[in-house]
Amino acid sequence: MPKLFPYRLYLVTDEAACLGRDFFWVVEEAIKGGVDIVQLREKHLDNDAFFEKAMKLKRICRQYSIPLIINDNIDVAVAVDADGVHVGQSDLSISAVINRVGVQMPIGLSLERFEDLKAEGAEDAWYYGVSPIFSTPTKVDTVSEWGLEGLSSLRKLTDKKLVAIGNIKIENAAQIISSGADCLAVVSGICSATDPASAAAAFKSEIAKGLKNLI
Repeated sequence: MPKLFPYRLYLVTDEAACLGRDFFWVVEEAIKGGVDIVQLREKHLDNDAFFEKAMKLKRICRQYSIPLIINDNIDVAVAVDADGVHVGQSDLSISAVINRVGVQMPIGLSLERFEDLKAEGAEDAWYYGVSPIFSTPTKVDTVSEWGLEGLSSLRKLTDKKLVAIGNIKIENAAQIISSGADCLAVVSGICSATDPASAAAAFKSEIAKGLKNLI
């Protein structure tokens, strides 16, 4: 996979947010609606179950030429030959991850505060996940929310692609893009939608509006 990051709509999966529906159906519908990149996030599966789920999801992603990113689990990312891995501030440093996976696998890094820009290896990140833009019940282990003002300030400090995550809704999507995000990472806004494809399409439409505001 190239190190470029041209993606605009990033689906971060959550089995519980799928509300009992088939997980793989939800993801595939979201891809059909316009999701550009998918991250498999599993905090409670053992490595074997995580690997099996990742392999099945990889087949779906490959069918649509969509990159698959693995959250946190380096062993699974390597085993399934994922297109990238994403780590948070409480996980391994990027330098440590590079020692495990080499320089060919792109690594996304979560930023929870401005000081994280100075973390070991941060400058080698593929993109920065700005987390959370707004507080959200799906991620309770963060320091504080960035807000639109914080996002705008961060945009002035780095040329890295910024992926905004945290209570991203169709109603605020355009404004978040206009405030400096390059890409929106959505969890429940797509996974819990009655029609995941339509929800993804609606997000893409709002992203386009936000980009127009930058012109």
